[in-house]
Amino acid sequence: MTEYPKPPFPHQQQAMPGSTDKMEPRPDHGETSYRGSGRLAGKRAIITGGDSGIGRAVAIAYATREGADLLISYLDEDHDAAETQRWVEEAGRKAVLVPGDIQSAAHCRRIVETAMAELGGIDILVNNAAHQATFDDISEISDEEWELTFRVNIHSMFYLTKAAVPHMPAGSAIINTASVNSDMPNPTLLAYATTKGAIQNFTAGLAQLLAEKEIRANSVAPGPIWTPLIPSTMNEERVSNFGKQVPMKRPGQPAELATAYVMLADPLSSYISGATIAVTGGKPIL
Repeated sequence: MTEYPKPPFPHQQQAMPGSTDKMEPRPDHGETSYRGSGRLAGKRAIITGGDSGIGRAVAIAYATREGADLLISYLDEDHDAAETQRWVEEAGRKAVLVPGDIQSAAHCRRIVETAMAELGGIDILVNNAAHQATFDDISEISDEEWELTFRVNIHSMFYLTKAAVPHMPAGSAIINTASVNSDMPNPTLLAYATTKGAIQNFTAGLAQLLAEKEIRANSVAPGPIWTPLIPSTMNEERVSNFGKQVPMKRPGQPAELATAYVMLADPLSSYISGATIAVTGGKPIL
């Protein structure tokens, strides 16, 4: 609980979507810290936003520590995606990289088609990719920004889930990345927080809809997590003090979320569906 860095952090900003290599301190994705036990051996997973941040931590946990093969969907961060792929392949697992924009329903269907062709099936779908931007006044949020946030964060989740479910066998799992903002929206993240509330509701309904198919659906609600999204979407002052507001007085590292995604994908969690797992550094969600 105390070994990771606390703010203040060095002043830093990046262009969206941000790069892991430019972050100080560098995030921990579990490259050496995560210890697995083969709980997902032989499973096949799609992870969106798997190039960096939470997605990379989940990829490392699933493949290099728990035995799954992966399709990693990402926008255009080829360097970060190749680094994730390297960790997966060094562990002897398969990592298929699929760049492209998940705003497109056709691209989401291509992701699923590629997973079927390259992995031979889909047992786990992790809808993790997201767009976030900070605004101090509603007048600053353009119509295009509002629509972009919904297309990336919630529309893609529907497209991918709809395409994947017909190929997912009984016992499969869908895990969606929600947020502490689902229940306690930050006013400066109005568009983002609204989509995260929608994701939590989508997950709760989906779990009920898919129960007869024996497919589970759950969400993870992270608090402040140290990823490239932070220095690329917030001003220097907010980045410097990021995470100070929670009881642990620091942001979480991506590796600290990985166990939640593993637990929700584990077939032994067969009675957990429709749940939201909070990973918030001690801050309760309502």
